[in-house]
Amino acid sequence: MTITVRPGSTVMFTGDSITDCQRLESEDGLGFGYPLRVAGEWGLRHPDRPVTWLNTGIAGHKVRDLEARWQTDVLDAGPDVVSILVGVNDMGWHTLDPQGHVIPAEEFEAGYDRLLAPLAEAGTELILIEPFLLPIHGVVEAGAGVALIGEKEREEWRTDLDPKIQAVRKLARKYGAHLIAADGMFAELAATAGPEYWAADGVHPTPAGHAALAAAWLRLVA
Repeated sequence: MTITVRPGSTVMFTGDSITDCQRLESEDGLGFGYPLRVAGEWGLRHPDRPVTWLNTGIAGHKVRDLEARWQTDVLDAGPDVVSILVGVNDMGWHTLDPQGHVIPAEEFEAGYDRLLAPLAEAGTELILIEPFLLPIHGVVEAGAGVALIGEKEREEWRTDLDPKIQAVRKLARKYGAHLIAADGMFAELAATAGPEYWAADGVHPTPAGHAALAAAWLRLVA
């Protein structure tokens, strides 16, 4: 089943930096990543069905940060479709920030559930993009030079992330949401072109990575 996007619908993307993608610096407020690609491709395919596209992603945000702004940034807009990608900042950032703490999968799931419940009650169509981590090689900077992330840290992150991915899948089933299994998708893609081709730091997609997300998203709508 696909989501039918009717003329005049409002579609909102929200989440963290992967969705934000410098939206405040972009002319249309959609940023330079997959939301822009989705909106552009939709407009090309369906000039007879204009849609209002919104992006309320904010770099660095976790589920609890989305909760704090959910009413004003999402619910008050009354969107017909909401697409959420969050979780990578809930994963392992205690390894970067001495003041940080482990966010248990149960806490992550409960907060995410509270985001979805009012949308489901309002009849909003939901698209959940599971968080992902690509198995890149070598050492990269994270947090604008705050820390160096190598194989050991990525192993810790993967251990932390896997149950959170399962939580998103569980919530998609609970609410009848459409799921983009992005972690699995990128694992398959990485087997062909290498993980760095899709996300140089393992987290933030390259243009090709954003194109892959947009293509997966567009397969869910008609």
